[in-house]
Amino acid sequence: MSTDISDLNGRPVIIGGGAAGLMTALELAPRPVILLSKSPLGAEASSMWAQGGLAAAVGEDDAPALHLTDTIAAGAGLCDEAAASRIVDAAPAAVERLAKLGVGFDRRTDGGWRLGLEAAHGRNRIVHATGDGTGREIMRALIAEVRRTPSITLLEGVEARRLLVEDGAVIGVLAASDRGALTIATNRIVIATGGIGGLFADSTNPGGCFGQGLALAAHAGARLADLEFVQFHPTAFDGPSRPMPLLTEAIRGDGAVLIDETGARFMADQPGAELAPRDIVARAVWHHRAAGHRTFLDARRHPGADFARRYPVISAFCKMAGIDPASDPIPIRPAVHYHMGGIAVDGEGRSTVQGLWACGEAARTGLHGANRLASNSLLEAMVCAHRAANKILSNPPPKSDLKIPLWQSGDATNADELVVVSHNWDEIRRIMWDYVGIVRTNKRLQRAQKRLANLQEEIHDYYWNFIVTSDLLELRNIATVAELIVNCALQRPESRGLNYNLDFPEANPAWAQRDSVLRKFKS
Repeated sequence: MSTDISDLNGRPVIIGGGAAGLMTALELAPRPVILLSKSPLGAEASSMWAQGGLAAAVGEDDAPALHLTDTIAAGAGLCDEAAASRIVDAAPAAVERLAKLGVGFDRRTDGGWRLGLEAAHGRNRIVHATGDGTGREIMRALIAEVRRTPSITLLEGVEARRLLVEDGAVIGVLAASDRGALTIATNRIVIATGGIGGLFADSTNPGGCFGQGLALAAHAGARLADLEFVQFHPTAFDGPSRPMPLLTEAIRGDGAVLIDETGARFMADQPGAELAPRDIVARAVWHHRAAGHRTFLDARRHPGADFARRYPVISAFCKMAGIDPASDPIPIRPAVHYHMGGIAVDGEGRSTVQGLWACGEAARTGLHGANRLASNSLLEAMVCAHRAANKILSNPPPKSDLKIPLWQSGDATNADELVVVSHNWDEIRRIMWDYVGIVRTNKRLQRAQKRLANLQEEIHDYYWNFIVTSDLLELRNIATVAELIVNCALQRPESRGLNYNLDFPEANPAWAQRDSVLRKFKS
C-alpha cells in the first residue's frame, strides 16, 4: 500500500524527533515543514536522557573565548576552530531562546543562572534544569511548542527508508509506517537522527539510536568524517538496565571521586584527577576493571546528604537499585555515550549532497574534534539548528512538476527467518563492543572488519529478496554504520582523543587537523 501526501510535496523534511530536529522545525516556523519521527516524540531521543546541561559562557567570570579554549583543549587537535568559535559565541543566545520557549532552567535566588562545573571546563558554565533533568526539560518544552505550531506537519511512527538523489541532489525521501509506504518530493532534507549508541552492547543511548541518519546519508553518497571517535562515558550505572542510566559528570564537579572495592582513589595522582577529559577517565576506569577491580563513584562526602536534592533523577534510580548515594558508593563502568563523527557539514549544516543538511549528533560540525567537551552537545544542536534553518529558507523550493517513484516491493516475499535478523543485530553489537571499544588494536579492528563483511553479504541477500520491514532495515543500517566506523578507525594510525590504538599509542603530528573521511558508500 502507498500513502498519497502530494499536498505536502515541496516542503522541507526533517528526519528525527530529538532536540536538534524539533528546534530546526521551530526555527523554520512559520514556514511549512514536515517532521518525521519513527517513534512518538521523546520515546527514542537521546536528548531526553541528557543530564548535565548546556554549556554557555554566561557567568560573570566567563567569556566565549575561555569556553573556546576549553573546547579546543578537549578536542585533542582536531577541532575546527572557526566552527567551534561560531558555536560557543552563540551559546548565550541559545540559552535565552530556550528560556523563552519555556525551558525552566535552574536559577539562583537573585534570578541569575545557577551554573554547574563539569570535567575539563575552566569555569562554572553548565546551565541546567531540575538538577540532572536538563534533557527531559528541554524536550518537554520543545515538544509542547512543536505540537502547537500549525506550520509543522508532524508524522510520528513514520520511518525514513531512503533518500532519493538525482544528479548529486536530493529530490525526495521514501518513508514507511504501519499504514504503508509514502513518498515526499522535496529538495530540502535535514537529518537529525541522533547518535550510534545502539550499535554497542553497553550504551547510555536508547536502542533505537543506531546511526540511521548516517546510513541514509552514506547510501545517498554524502561525505562522512571522523566516525572512529566514539565517546565512552566513564560513569554509567553498572546494572542490568538498558539504556544504562548515566551518572552525570556534574557529580564529580561537586566533589565526588572514583574508588575501587578497596576504597582507593585510582585516579588521584593523574592530572585533573576525576575531572580529566572523558577519554582519559574512561580509559582509567577500563584499565582498572581489566586489572580485576570493581569501580565506584563515591559521593558520600560530596555532595553527600545534598545528593537527592541536587540530583533527584539519579537518586531515584539508585534507590530503586537499593543504593543510597549519600551513604553507599555507586557501582559504575564505561558505556558508549556520544559520537563525535558524522555527516560532514559546513557552517550552515550543508552536506556534500545538494539539498541535504544534518544537525545535532548526526552531524560532524568540527566543534568536538577528537573528544567532546562535556555539555557541548545540546549547545551544538540548538545553535546549528538555527544556522541550518536560516540557510534552508534561502534554498528555492523544487519544481512543482517534480515526480518521484512510489516504493515498490517487486518480487520480494515475506522473510521466513526473522530470528536471523535478531541474531545478527546482537552479533554486531557484540563485535563493536569487543573489537571497537575503548582500547583498540589493528588486529581487533581487522577481525571486526572481516566479521562485518560476512554479515553484510547475508544482510544484502535478505534486503533484496524479502519485503523490507523496519527490523530488516535497521539491521542493514547498523551493519552499514558499524562497517563505516571500523573503516575510519583503520585509517587513523595514531591514538588521539577517543581513538586509542595500542599499535599506535602516541598522537601523530601529521594527523592533527586531519579528518578520517569516507566520501562514498556503495549500496
